[in-house]
Order: sequence, then C-alpha cells, then structure tokens
Amino acid sequence: MKRRQFLKLSGLSAAALVIPGCTNAASAFDADNAPRPNILFCIADDWGWPHAKAYGDPVVNTDAFDNVANNGVLFDHAYVSSPSCTPSPGAILTGQYHWRLKDNANLWSTLDVNIPVYPLLLEDAGYHVGYWRKSWGPGNLKPGGYTNTHPAGTNYPKGFKQFLDAKPDDRPFCFWLGASDPHRGYKKGSGKESGMDLSKVPVPGFYPDCEEIRSDIADYYFEVQRFNRDCAAAIELLDQTGQLDNTMIVITGDHGMPFPRCKSNIYDMGVRIPMAIQWPVKIKGGTRVTDFMSTTDLAPTFLQIAGVDVPDQMTGRSLLPTLLANKNGLIDKNRKHVIFGKERHVPAQLAPSTAGYPCRGLRTERYMYIRNFKPDRWPAGVPTGATHPMNSFADCDNGPTKQYLVDNKDNPKIKPYYNLSFAKRPAEELYDIQKDPHQLTNLADNPKHKKTKTKLAALLTNELKQTADPRVTGGGEKFDNYPYKAGYKLNKKK
Repeated sequence: MKRRQFLKLSGLSAAALVIPGCTNAASAFDADNAPRPNILFCIADDWGWPHAKAYGDPVVNTDAFDNVANNGVLFDHAYVSSPSCTPSPGAILTGQYHWRLKDNANLWSTLDVNIPVYPLLLEDAGYHVGYWRKSWGPGNLKPGGYTNTHPAGTNYPKGFKQFLDAKPDDRPFCFWLGASDPHRGYKKGSGKESGMDLSKVPVPGFYPDCEEIRSDIADYYFEVQRFNRDCAAAIELLDQTGQLDNTMIVITGDHGMPFPRCKSNIYDMGVRIPMAIQWPVKIKGGTRVTDFMSTTDLAPTFLQIAGVDVPDQMTGRSLLPTLLANKNGLIDKNRKHVIFGKERHVPAQLAPSTAGYPCRGLRTERYMYIRNFKPDRWPAGVPTGATHPMNSFADCDNGPTKQYLVDNKDNPKIKPYYNLSFAKRPAEELYDIQKDPHQLTNLADNPKHKKTKTKLAALLTNELKQTADPRVTGGGEKFDNYPYKAGYKLNKKK
C-alpha cells in the first residue's frame, strides 16, 4: 500500500466529523501571490505550561520562546490531545484527536499509513520536508505500513543546517525540530549548579514545598533551557540566510513535565503546554490570546498557509483567523473550550494486563471536567512493582519528586500529596480553576455544582460522539489490547 493513499480513514464517515461551531479550515489561504511560507516547528519532549518567562516563570530562561511570543502570538490556552509521548505527536501530524488513530492512541504503538499527515501532504505539494531527532514516537512505524518513509519526512541527523543546505532554492520548507529535552533522566543538581536560585522555583500546590522537589524542578528547567538554545540557533540560522520573515515558527512542548500528576495526567500540568507562533510578514506580533486551541489545530493551519487542501478527516481547525487578527484576548467565540484525553501510557495495571487508564477531559476558562472511564484502575499504575514486571506507579517517570512522595507517604503531612498523585480517582472530577488553579479540590459531588457538571459532561459527550471516540460510541476496549511495541514490552512476541 503506497504512503500517498490518504483518501479514507477506515470506520469513520465524513458525517461524523462535523462539530457544531467548529468547521474545518478553508482549503487554501489567499496568499496574494506571495511566495509560499516556510514552516519551522520546534517541539520539546515533556515541556509543559507554565514554564516560560513569557508566562511569568521567575527562574527558567526561555528567551527564544519569549522572542517568538513578542514577535508573534502567545497562546494562554494551548492543549495537547494526549499527555503521552506517542499519541501527542501522532495527533499533531494527523490533525486528529488520538482516539481516532487506532493503535496510535497509545504509547509505543504504530501509525496507519492511510491516515493523512501534514508533512507528506506538503511534500506532495512541493515542500522540502524533514526532521531532526525526535518526531513521531516512540513506536514502530512498520506495522502501520511505513516502510520507505517517515510521517515527518526525511531524517537529517546533523540538524537544521544540513536540512537547509539540502533544500533546493526554489522550494519552501517544512521542518520538525524535535528534542529529547527536557525528558528524564536529569543530572541531579544540574539546575542549582548552573546558578538557579532554588528559593525562587515555583512548586505546584500538589507537592510539598521542600528543597528536594525544588531542586528536581530546577534540573528540569536546566534541560528546558537546552531546548531553548536549540530553537535560538535555528532561528539565528534563518535570519542569517534571509529566510526568517516568511517562516512561520512554532515553539511548543508535547505535554507536561515528567513529574507526578503532570505527564500522563489530564490535569492542566499534564495537557496544557507553552505555545508561541510568529510569522513576520503576516503577523503583527506582541499579541496574547485566550482562545483555546488544540495541537490538532496545527496541521490544518500549516496546510492552509501553504494553499493545500485540508483533508476531511482532520478534526483540527485552522488557527489562521486567530493569528491574523492582531488582537489580544478571545478572538474566536467558538474557541471557549478544548477537549483531550488519555489511553494507555505504559502497561502499568496488574500483570499480565496491558490495559491503560482511559479518561477524557474538557477545559473552559473557569472549569476543568474529567471523566475516568475505569475508576477501579490505578491512575499512575499499580503501587508495587512486585505485582508487575515494570516499576511501581509505572505511568509516572522515576525521579526525586516521585521518590520523595513514595518514601514519605506515611507522614501525615505528606500523605495528601501522595494521594493526589497516586491514589485511585472517582469516575468524575470537576475543578473551579479560578479558585483552585492546581485542581486540588474535586467538586463533582458537590450539589452546588451539579448544574455545571451536568452541562460540561453533556458538552464533552457530544464532542466525543462527533469525533467518533470509541469510548463513547462503542469498542473502546480495543485500546487496552493493542500491542505495546517497546523493546522491553510485556508482549514481546506480538
């Protein structure tokens, strides 16, 4: 089967893609006969909101990101489809929620070659396309039909300069600048050693405020800054080669930081990400918008500015109207909420199960509503590695913060924090963000909030149905049974 056979998505009808008030982008952007823009997409591995100076973080240095925000648009409400390392880039590449991507809803999976991906569509339209370091993955593309190509184009192992040197003069480019930073592991104490003041490091409300955790966060910042330097070098190269003005630059992360209750969770610190976009010839710059956007919106945006038809399968909506408005605040009244979710991260339930922790969420400016489909399961994995081939709480990356919570769980002062990260959760969660920004107090059973919960639950259900989510339309159990394709996987023979 050829990689260009992108005309259908098995099992989904076009009618299922119509979301009220959320139409897909127009097929082509009126570019006034100007040269087609370049696209530089920079994405960090495990970099979450609000860890950038542009959002008010007092410690981390993100000058490249901040400059893009100052010269373009800073998004206050950018969200991933899933807070997991394979489904998140899958959703970006395809412009679709991860629950529509079969195996690719899970970590260490595959991606069906029949599903359209924006880099290859741009390549077909004459773009020079490639990537550096991490793009789609981790996983195995071959079972999905990718044998002679990659969904992000050609790999350039020496980086952005090698890619630009290979570009024909008469072709625009689309480049995916990936990173392994700030994914764990970290050199312990690297943040403090670099000169960071640990006393100024913000500690989320779901952790105890102690030096061990502050230092761990500083070590994470150290690697965020390394990614930021990679972005700065790429932007400088564009400036030196005269290609900066007509390049759309996007800098973001694939989900929250690799800490308890962040990565692999659908609270804000798991699914909310930094997002800044500049395009000097079109975007005035210096604007900050409150529109809710999903990273599924990037693919139709890139296609639209390139004048390429947006496939009907894409559930994302072009961001172009918001980007070109040159105004602050809410630009599109249809962007007052966003949806997201999670399937299997790692097989972290009781062995030999390969089940995940399925959940979906909806975020408005005021509220966060979460539906946990299997509340009998452990949200971060089973508590003890003795009952599972992987480590304790395997859905949570190992590190000093996790270890501190586990080691001190019997301390009455620490126990509440431990439970927030590792204890089982109810079927429904509701949080008032204005009063509770770190989502600590669940209001789902509070009678005063019944009307709000009912409204948000109905809105979430409707959009999940409209986007053909098997967890609400039927057949969701298949996500628990897709093979886990890691080299250390539990089902090695699959």
